[in-house]
Amino acid sequence: MIKVNIKRNNKKIYELVIKGHANYANAGQDIVCSAVSTMAITSINNIIVLDESIDYEEDSGLLKIRVLKDTEINEKILNNLVRMLEELSTQYPKNIEIRNEV
Repeated sequence: MIKVNIKRNNKKIYELVIKGHANYANAGQDIVCSAVSTMAITSINNIIVLDESIDYEEDSGLLKIRVLKDTEINEKILNNLVRMLEELSTQYPKNIEIRNEV
């Protein structure tokens, strides 16, 4: 299962961690894992191109995004990422779980 942990301060995301594997299908054929990866990497690339206000760490089965500077751009893009992940989790509740921390 992919676990997404969202940390917020004053309703603003300051860290987002995605870890694990969806186990929906075999590696290379897992549409849930592919969707999560695509959403996350696209969001990271958008923020980096627009305002370089995040840092990220990527390893096998782990992606950690840290907000370095609170900007309107990163807040909108990260909130959009969370909405997309939440939608995916409603369609594949056995494969992705989202937790919000304050």
